[in-house]
Amino acid sequence: MSRIEVLKTYKIFIGGKFPRTESGRFYPLINNNKIIANMCLSSVKDFRNAVVAARSAQGSWANKTAYNRSQILYRMAEVLEGRKAQFVSELETQGIAKSKATNEVDLSIDRLIYYAGWCDKYMQMHSSVNPVSGSYFNFSVPEPMGVVAVFAPEDSGLLGLVTQICSIISGGNTCVVLASEHLPLCAVSFSEVIATSDVPNGVVNILTGKIAELSSVFASHMNVNALLYCGADSNIIKSIQDLAIENMKRFVIRENSDYIDEKHDNLHYIYDFQETKTTWHPIEQIGGAGSGY
Repeated sequence: MSRIEVLKTYKIFIGGKFPRTESGRFYPLINNNKIIANMCLSSVKDFRNAVVAARSAQGSWANKTAYNRSQILYRMAEVLEGRKAQFVSELETQGIAKSKATNEVDLSIDRLIYYAGWCDKYMQMHSSVNPVSGSYFNFSVPEPMGVVAVFAPEDSGLLGLVTQICSIISGGNTCVVLASEHLPLCAVSFSEVIATSDVPNGVVNILTGKIAELSSVFASHMNVNALLYCGADSNIIKSIQDLAIENMKRFVIRENSDYIDEKHDNLHYIYDFQETKTTWHPIEQIGGAGSGY
């Protein structure tokens, strides 16, 4: 007698927990005309809950020492290294060739280490003491924007997702990510890596579902500071731009790309979600001729 296979329902990741979607809805993930898993169909309420978690975590995450953030990203790489076989298997299940899947997981680990290395260095690269005429110093430093909402790449199940997340959180931001609709398995499994890697609850929140349902609330939510869209759909881009401009969100577009390319080891990805803070610091004038120090 044949048995009915019990398919796993992959949950979403909000505030360090793994709830089912508030709506109770799901969609079947299909490869080669076979259902391979059930994915939560996240709702507007799920997104709002994720933003609350991200906002609550952002201040303490930004205030951690840069070295501590670096240690945590490195720990994520260590945990992913220990689960390589699982991620390769999930990519294969979604139709990716084994050699390509293995390379994608290896590069995901390397990319985490790359951005971990920048956590305590990127500020020096873009900080400056500005030349001014007067009895004060003027200096500028980058600061995190806050909460970033992310539409992950549709054609990259793991490496594209990892690239966006680590470039955002390495700079002290928190994020809410909508995983690829067609390649979502590794995104949910990666949330398990996050949950066991000393990442504080709420720093990274991962939803699964449809961009058509959630793009408008991503762009219009008043407690989201910036948006990242990875794709080239002109209709989605225009819709997001129209909504984002009403509340002055920064909107960054990273078009479809082969994330295996080393160009994504990119320091400027961190600066995409930084603001420049300039401080004026008075100093004492000394000397009879008015010279100062």
